Amino acid sequence: MRKSIRNILGYNIKSLVGFELIYKLVSVFIFTPIFLTLFDLITKVSGYKYLTFENVIAFLSKPITIIFLFLLIILITFYTLIDLSTVIIILDSSYQKKKVKIKDAFILACKKSLRIFHIKNILLPFLVIFLIPFLNIGLSTGFISTISIPEFILDFINSNTLLLILYSILIIILTIMLFRWLYVIHYFVLENCSFKEARKRSANLSKKNKIKDFISIILTQIGIFIAYMLFILIGIVFIILIYKWLGKVNIFSSLSITIIWILIAISFIIITLMSTPINYAIVTLRYYCNKAKINEKVNHLKINNRDSKKLGTKFKIFKYVVIVLIIFSGSLFTYSVMNNKYDLNIEYIKTMEVTAHRGASKYYPENTMSAFIGAKKLGADVIELDIQQTKDKKLIVMHDTNLKRTTGVDKDIWKTNYEEIKLLDAGSFLSDKFKGERVPLFEDVVKWAKENNMKLNIELKPTGNETDFEKYVSDIIKKYNFYDQCVITSQVYEVLENIKKCDKDINTVYVMSLAYGDINELKAADNFSIEASSVTKTLVSRVHKEGKELYAWTVNTQSSISKMVDLGVDNIITDDITLAKNVIYSSKTSNLIEEYIKFVNNLLS
Repeated sequence: MRKSIRNILGYNIKSLVGFELIYKLVSVFIFTPIFLTLFDLITKVSGYKYLTFENVIAFLSKPITIIFLFLLIILITFYTLIDLSTVIIILDSSYQKKKVKIKDAFILACKKSLRIFHIKNILLPFLVIFLIPFLNIGLSTGFISTISIPEFILDFINSNTLLLILYSILIIILTIMLFRWLYVIHYFVLENCSFKEARKRSANLSKKNKIKDFISIILTQIGIFIAYMLFILIGIVFIILIYKWLGKVNIFSSLSITIIWILIAISFIIITLMSTPINYAIVTLRYYCNKAKINEKVNHLKINNRDSKKLGTKFKIFKYVVIVLIIFSGSLFTYSVMNNKYDLNIEYIKTMEVTAHRGASKYYPENTMSAFIGAKKLGADVIELDIQQTKDKKLIVMHDTNLKRTTGVDKDIWKTNYEEIKLLDAGSFLSDKFKGERVPLFEDVVKWAKENNMKLNIELKPTGNETDFEKYVSDIIKKYNFYDQCVITSQVYEVLENIKKCDKDINTVYVMSLAYGDINELKAADNFSIEASSVTKTLVSRVHKEGKELYAWTVNTQSSISKMVDLGVDNIITDDITLAKNVIYSSKTSNLIEEYIKFVNNLLS
């Protein structure tokens, strides 16, 4: 098998690497902007300047939206299928020990992929741009490999046992489905099968081989990961040795290190480009192997040289057009940067704040004075808390609308007076050592924050049963002259409008699970708090251009915090204050490579 993998990849290695390089460049500079522009056009045609969680359902339910989104999905599938088809065609040629040129494989792949527009293959997008990226086992292309479930949804699922079980069952079902359909694209491309026929034949081919197929793909993923790590470590070892032998400021050491970094960068590019071909090489070999086991005829493709010659001139024209478009896109981007259309300023890192989500809720019972005092001790810049209104119109600090989860009493807050709530135990749900912790009044927290010079992120969570909710909140802020130490946030835009009516000097933040388009049109929001998976460089830049700030929530892992730092958000809302502080500090003073160098240097010394 090892020899076969080496041969199937190596026989047409130039064509594989060349095509993947062209495909990635075209994706980045041409087709990704085109698809994003088309989506922007869809939102405008549907009458939306921006998309949020509050209006996305209405947007998706419009017939014109459904039609255009369906067409866009088909186009994306077509473009993605060209990549997969070209790779499979080149691998099939290698299996036959036949040389193939990029243009010949590409032309044939385009013809094969055009069949996506046939009614029989209308469900193929489910496999190509949903099922494969969703399970993320290395079979998707770079263009759609970033599709993932938002972190806040995963956090919500993980916090609910029943949902976690159902989600796990769903993953198992989808995994089984994927491995039943593992060879669908091969049948579609190599044997001209319809999607329905390809599914049936793929299921038959993988019937007794799912475990072997699964193991082969997982081992391939592990191998690719090891290759990444080896290239990093080998390069770092060489750099350390050069430092020790030649010195840090020696011109020869600088030249040597530059060469090594160039070699590492080239190696990374090659590995990245080859990740899709390597995975499909494994699947292709399993495809032929399994067919042999059941004595199924192997139908190899025959590339029609006459057709490729006939279309050769058109391909050259296409190639030149691509080059011109890449140059034009690059020039346009450079022009935009020079004219401050894009914000490349990294100074935001220096002022980036950390907000303690419901206080130091990782170590203390959420939304209690213990959690707030703990957050201050851990160095949080801001404390986020949630406000509810009781039956007797008192403002208390609590996230849920019901008291059950944190106090054990199954009552809705808006049906309960504060005199009863203030006697409840709000700490034992986390640990017995917090027994007797009370539900604080909002006003008491503001007093404490004023005395301790602590900023508050105050989220209003209306149920529809409140009376003058926003007025009561604004009155307390005015009473304690707390304007400079707080922002009022909400996931309900109308709440922010009401706050501005009560007191226009109060800073407001719109909390959004989804943010797309020109959200600056939301005039009642002075700033924005956006779920981390919806944050993009373009969105950050757009918000900053208007002089507003962008917060990211709820960010709890090192990789996600690092990503938010790289994107230049102004405030990170997290359950892990210490981790966030450390990652932000590290981003100012060092980088990942330096950490690797320290690690390897310790091993060598």
